[in-house]
This record gives sequence, structure tokens and C-alpha cells, in this order.
Amino acid sequence: MTVQDGKRVSLEYTLRLEDRSVVESNVGRAALHYTHGASEIIPGLEEQLSGLAVGASKSITVPAEHAYGPLDPEGFHEVDKQQVPEEAWQAGAQLVTHDHSGQERHLRVHEVRANTVVLDINHPLAGKTLVFDIKVLAIE
Repeated sequence: MTVQDGKRVSLEYTLRLEDRSVVESNVGRAALHYTHGASEIIPGLEEQLSGLAVGASKSITVPAEHAYGPLDPEGFHEVDKQQVPEEAWQAGAQLVTHDHSGQERHLRVHEVRANTVVLDINHPLAGKTLVFDIKVLAIE
């Protein structure tokens, strides 16, 4: 049996950036389960898993356009420094807020200026090429 639309697939994976730094991994932990063809994982990964059999291992490189998209310049917003907690007045600080519909939003501090803070609402992996080292554990 191979990975194809409608099949429930279990994967072991390690996600790295191009510099080989590890972003996340489930090796030695619970498998990732998804339904192939249901857009439950990023498109570039799903596409390259098609046709693999149980036990197959593969290194899959996914360009930003087929992962979380390019870095959107419209995703940067400058706000008054007083709107951001003082402990987050440093580049890279993570913030959680809620939008007008109550949805939780994750933000990062991109830059701290004299009177303002530039917030980045892009996905943390936007604009990045991703490298997945995967192993197909099961197909149902």
C-alpha cells in the first residue's frame, strides 16, 4: 500500500531549516497522523509524500511558496511602545493576543524603536525553506 488520497498516514519526522537547525521533531514520540489529500499538512510536503510505502524514509525540501508562504511585508505593524508589555521590549519576544473575533494570534517583536515596537504577525516559518526528514510508519 502507498500514500494516496484518502489514506490515513502516520509519519515520523524531523523538521529542519536550510542551515540544518532543528525546528521540531517527533522522533521517539507519538507519530504525526494526517489524511492524505485533505490539506491537513503543508502542500509541498503532502505532494512529495504521494506514492511512498510503509517504511520509506526520505528527505523532502519544501520551498517557502509551498510551505507557509513568503514573508509578507504587510505582516509588520508598528505600534506605540506602551501597547506592548515592557518585558517584551526586545526583538524576538513572543506575544499572544486575540483578534476582533476572539481568535488567538501569535506575534513576535521584530524591532524595538525609541517610541514604537514593530510587530511581526507572519507565521514564524514564513519565507523559509523547510527540510523534512520523514519515515512512513503506517498507512490505513
